[in-house]
Amino acid sequence: MFDFTNLVFEYEPFPIGVARDVFPKELYEQMVAGFPPEGLFEYKEVLGHKYSLSEVNHPQKYHEFVQSHETWRSLYEWIKRPEFPYEIFETLNKHNIELGVPRRPVDTPGGLQAFYNKLRRGRSAPAARLNTRFEFSMLPADGGCIKPHTDAPQKIVTLVVAILKPTEWNEAYGGGTEVMKPKDISRNYNFVNNQLEFEEVETVGTFDYCPNQCVVFIKTFNSLHGVRPMQGHGTNLMRKTLTINIEKLPG
Repeated sequence: MFDFTNLVFEYEPFPIGVARDVFPKELYEQMVAGFPPEGLFEYKEVLGHKYSLSEVNHPQKYHEFVQSHETWRSLYEWIKRPEFPYEIFETLNKHNIELGVPRRPVDTPGGLQAFYNKLRRGRSAPAARLNTRFEFSMLPADGGCIKPHTDAPQKIVTLVVAILKPTEWNEAYGGGTEVMKPKDISRNYNFVNNQLEFEEVETVGTFDYCPNQCVVFIKTFNSLHGVRPMQGHGTNLMRKTLTINIEKLPG
């Protein structure tokens, strides 16, 4: 489903990449037309000025909506495949980003036994238990924002796809994803995801909000990013995105 042919990475201050036209045109148009209505979302003031619909935020409404729409149900089933995280990891490897996440063993007696024999001999790291999920997100063009943060410790990779019609957004509104660093460098090591205020950070670079564009984050101790308050005063437009997270499960 994803086309990462034109994926390009920046590596400082942390690995973050961008790819255009990541979904086929027809599928992307269906995603734009079938984005969930605002009434299903949960307001998340703690994160800034944002609305969310996910397995975590309004989960019942989320699952009912996803299962009732073929486009989103297909996407849900696709990213829930055990192979999906490793397909993303393989793409990252091609850009010299090695996350060191070993596959779980094949679930057969021989496969498991061989795996645990290697583990006892110190030849293999324990396989990670992974979870993949996606979130519908909306920020009001009039003042919407996401405060500077580094992402939760359990996250490994985050993919954020802009969901909008080609001509509906005004660049003057803002809405770009900003790569940031703290003005006080002693706060640079922030693996636990302590949230900062906008006046406490400076912008290193910005990825504009563009149709069918995917921004790819690697979770690190300093993967600080956010969306500054937007300037679409008086408009009812929403900055809509689809966020796919690959994360480690406990144990």
